[in-house]
Amino acid sequence: MDFDFSEEQTALGELAREILGGELSMARLKELDAEGEFFDRATWSKLADAHLLGLAVPEELGGMGLGFLELCVLLRESGRALLPAPLHPALVLGGLTVARFGSELQMKEWLTPLAKGEVLLTGAFEPGEPVASRRQGDTSVLDGVCHNVPAVQLAKRVLVPARSGASEAIFLVDPAAPGVTLLRRENSRHEPDFEVTLAGVHIAPDGVLEGEGIVEWVTERALVGLAAIQLGVSERALEITTDYLKERQQFGAPLGALSAVQHRSADCYIALDALRWVTWQAAWKLAAGRPAARDARVAKFWAADAGSRIGTATQHLHGGMGVDLDYPIHRYFLWSKRIELALGGATPQLLELGRDMARSGPQEIR
Repeated sequence: MDFDFSEEQTALGELAREILGGELSMARLKELDAEGEFFDRATWSKLADAHLLGLAVPEELGGMGLGFLELCVLLRESGRALLPAPLHPALVLGGLTVARFGSELQMKEWLTPLAKGEVLLTGAFEPGEPVASRRQGDTSVLDGVCHNVPAVQLAKRVLVPARSGASEAIFLVDPAAPGVTLLRRENSRHEPDFEVTLAGVHIAPDGVLEGEGIVEWVTERALVGLAAIQLGVSERALEITTDYLKERQQFGAPLGALSAVQHRSADCYIALDALRWVTWQAAWKLAAGRPAARDARVAKFWAADAGSRIGTATQHLHGGMGVDLDYPIHRYFLWSKRIELALGGATPQLLELGRDMARSGPQEIR
């Protein structure tokens, strides 16, 4: 396994960092806070113009035809910049899934405008009671409740996994369709999430995605995508904190010269290295088409556990500045806590890993 990025992947990361760094100053983030909408349309358009929204969209549909690893490079940069836009829901939950399991008509209908920044997709993959599906003539009928669904207010379709007996599929649900009820809430980073209730929602055949292991396929990539974002959040939070500890004077010396501060900072860097390693290992395996169910869970565990510890420590190491809303570090803390809990926190990941080991026994590490 080679952890060195290719020239193309490095260039993609540099391009994304240049765009996001140029657009998302702290002043701009405060303006968006005042507007009350977690979506920077101007930056989204810039990403579309640079073809970054079409990274994993096939070339014949207007994308770049790249893979999951390149997408994780972009997600890490979005975490570093605290991009106020649903990149993960749109490109991972939505775009990747349609590109892998969609028909030619579905891909043309949704992926081409997604790459252009004209359409947004999202997904309802939080753990919980599964949505039930039943057949009624040629259509499928959905009943159930989906929790903590991101960006529904912006999305043209919500990808909803549902079960009918032992079979499963993913349905493209119009959030404005009859039978769909939306309850808006605000999460820890002041981003709207929704409880989506489905009561007899009819889905035509062209709104169904099917394939063996489809829900697990999406879930694995969703978990690793979140780990990539958390990696970017944690990297940048530590950079900001290191600069602060070098400059902030206490008792005639920089705070960073105190042994207790050094020990806690060292713990953060060790945790960050572990998060980095497991994230890129899982992303590489998924991009290469290798089995990575446990790797994805391990990556999300570290994103939840290490990401939370780094977010808390970087805020604490700032002292009073850590709670100053005009200073950026509190934003990274809020993001780290949101990612910690999304799609299941550290304990649920360990429980799932334990269940998997009980079912199949230990696996050889390759």
